[in-house]
Amino acid sequence: MKIFLYAEFQVAIPFEQIDWQAINVEMKKFPGLKSKTWLSGVNNKTVGGFYEFDSIENAQNYIDGLLLPFTKQVNGNLSVKLFDGDITQDANIGMLSPFYPVK
Repeated sequence: MKIFLYAEFQVAIPFEQIDWQAINVEMKKFPGLKSKTWLSGVNNKTVGGFYEFDSIENAQNYIDGLLLPFTKQVNGNLSVKLFDGDITQDANIGMLSPFYPVK
């Protein structure tokens, strides 16, 4: 199973001011997290990421255990979207996506 999670914090904090190294350490404590790509909004200072998980349950635990508490801590707003990566596998392999290596 391949679950993708997109998260964006509306906090207007420049990426350079985020302690992403400490957050990386905390992120790695969550089971099922396979990959993470940090994102920084163009001209709007939002901070977010694109994640891959091995199950919907592990993705939800990550949302509940890390993303929501962080949102409250920084007094921001959070937008989260979950995607079923298995449905789009064939299309992504055709585009040589690094998330779907050719077998």
